[in-house]
Amino acid sequence: MIKSKQEKIPLQNSMIKMLSAADVVTIINAVLGFLAIVLVFSSQFEFAASFILLGLLADGLDGIVARRIGNGHMGQYLETIADVISLAVAPLVLLYVVYYETIASSVSSHIFFVFILTFSFFCSIIRLSSFSAMKQSEFFIGLPTSANAIFLVLASFLRIELLYILPFIVLFALLMISPLRFPKHGVKIDVVAGLFILGAIFLNIFYTMSAGLLLLFGLSLYIIIGPLYVRRKKKNI
Repeated sequence: MIKSKQEKIPLQNSMIKMLSAADVVTIINAVLGFLAIVLVFSSQFEFAASFILLGLLADGLDGIVARRIGNGHMGQYLETIADVISLAVAPLVLLYVVYYETIASSVSSHIFFVFILTFSFFCSIIRLSSFSAMKQSEFFIGLPTSANAIFLVLASFLRIELLYILPFIVLFALLMISPLRFPKHGVKIDVVAGLFILGAIFLNIFYTMSAGLLLLFGLSLYIIIGPLYVRRKKKNI
């Protein structure tokens, strides 16, 4: 008789003992996402945006830790839950609250805005739930949810006109569930993004806006050039 994975785990193990170092980092990602939502409703939008982006760094770090020292029994489940909080729910809540006053006076505009955000959330859930089944070592299938989260945060932070960002919200949502291939980024890019994020938290408003625009520029290059780079790399191989 073939035993399931659940039967291989000793029943005397506590839930805490089942956690690995990578799982702890994943939980930090979820906590940062939750705190970001709390900060949104406290009208601390800049700090909420920074917490979401720091959660994104934690999302990348847990994979590095898992590769170095191994993953725990709950890693796969924790990662999906954490990413839903920090990369799907928190950025959409931030965007909604930031632009609420813009659309609050019109019922039809409000309904349409909520529908667009719900569609983005729907696609994020599909992308995150299918990640393990479609995981590849050299590239991502579909736009990473983290890239979509960065766009939502930057749109909220830079206060881009809502009329201009709605088509991009739909486009990014469709890209997440598309068959397009995007390159996997390295640790160096995470470090650079982390420096921008920390600078946005602790330095003045000029640096904050500059960091946001630079991240938006880098994200645009990744989305436009990324699939072409993967396709060319595959042909060369």
